[in-house]
This record gives sequence, structure tokens and C-alpha cells, in this order.
Amino acid sequence: MVESIEVGALVFVADGEDGIGSVRRLLPEENALLVYIENAGDFIIPARGVRAVHSGKVMLDLDHLPRQVLEAIGHARRSEYPH
Repeated sequence: MVESIEVGALVFVADGEDGIGSVRRLLPEENALLVYIENAGDFIIPARGVRAVHSGKVMLDLDHLPRQVLEAIGHARRSEYPH
């Protein structure tokens, strides 16, 4: 599935929600992606952490992501909702 992902693709946790970041680089040798998550920085996402790829979007599978990535996702939109 990694091979069908393009650099710059937006990353989402669910259809219909705001994006949380974008793909910075493909890491085929690691079967992973380097993803920028808003307000948190760059994270390596294993291919099994990708649920689907369509329409230039990467949908993540939260059940297969490391804890630090889940924490970063939780803070991704924080600057838009400060309270």
C-alpha cells in the first residue's frame, strides 16, 4: 500500500474529519512513511498503520499506531481550539 501513497498527501484519522498532517517522505526500505503531524513534528508511521489510501488522502488505522503517534494526533488541532 505504501507504494500507492504520494509525498504531500494529506493524512486523516477518519473520512469527513479535518486532516492532521501530510506525508513528507516514503520509506520503502522500512515499509513506512514519514508523516508530519500538526503541532507535533515528524513521525514514522508503519505501513500497517495505514487503513486506506484514496483520492490523495491517507487514512490511518489508530489500532496499529505507536503510543507517541496517538498522543501527537490528539494534539494536532490544539492550536485551533486553545480552550
